[in-house]
Amino acid sequence: MPTAYITRRERFSAAHRLFNPELSDEQNRAIYGECSNDNWHGHNFELLVTVRGPVNPQIGYVVNLKVISQIIRERVISKLDHRNINLDVDFMRGQIPSTENLAVAIWAQLDAPMRDIGVELHCVRVQETENNYVEYFGD
Repeated sequence: MPTAYITRRERFSAAHRLFNPELSDEQNRAIYGECSNDNWHGHNFELLVTVRGPVNPQIGYVVNLKVISQIIRERVISKLDHRNINLDVDFMRGQIPSTENLAVAIWAQLDAPMRDIGVELHCVRVQETENNYVEYFGD
């Protein structure tokens, strides 16, 4: 069976503050600039999740993207959309809510459920702005 990669795009809007509680406000501002605003700031994020697997000859594709979308929405989007990442998102507690940490945490939310439906998680891409994104391929 040939292996193919398939990507699903989802979107969410969320606020966060880049802040390390072990540092002073001045140190945080020096590192994170405006992203360490005391009153938060927000983004319209784009999430791209790529899985890989064999092309199923009976259906002609790797997996039904509706199933992938449902998993992403249940495990990730429902927890992030219109939320404060620092305060509201259980899988981000205790972490600096950088895009890098967010991509790694999203991977952790999706890896097992994707394996359960017979595909392997290949990449989680979190696009924070038009110019900035992070890709995580697992450890």
